[in-house]
Amino acid sequence: MSDVIKPTTSFWVIAILALLWNLMGVMAYLGMAMAPPEIMVESYGEEMAAVFASKPAWATGAFAIAVFGGVLGCIALLLRKAWAKHLFILSLIGVVVHNIWMFMSGAINAGGAAGKIQVVAVIIVAILLIWFAKKNTDNGVLR
Repeated sequence: MSDVIKPTTSFWVIAILALLWNLMGVMAYLGMAMAPPEIMVESYGEEMAAVFASKPAWATGAFAIAVFGGVLGCIALLLRKAWAKHLFILSLIGVVVHNIWMFMSGAINAGGAAGKIQVVAVIIVAILLIWFAKKNTDNGVLR
């Protein structure tokens, strides 16, 4: 029988912060997917609202996979399950595919410099969550 490794306080803090981060992503997804056109125009301007309205299903699906995969990965972390890493990998794939659409469509320019920084931050966090899950699986915290 293997020894049970107790998670550190920092593990729980990181897992909870990661869950909150990913829940913000879910809120962004739901806001974009369900916002009426007039709200999109008010928030982003007519040109960007048109870009978002023309978003193909594959890009919307990738966005959903990115955010819901991240939330499920965080729940798996909190349950101390090693399959959290696989969910975070799936989430990263969703992030990358969605970002491909953002670059192709010009949506990356919607938020100016702050929007570009956010895109990079999302990629970095997604990679760090994969690393964090792998590290804690290797250390025996996740089973």
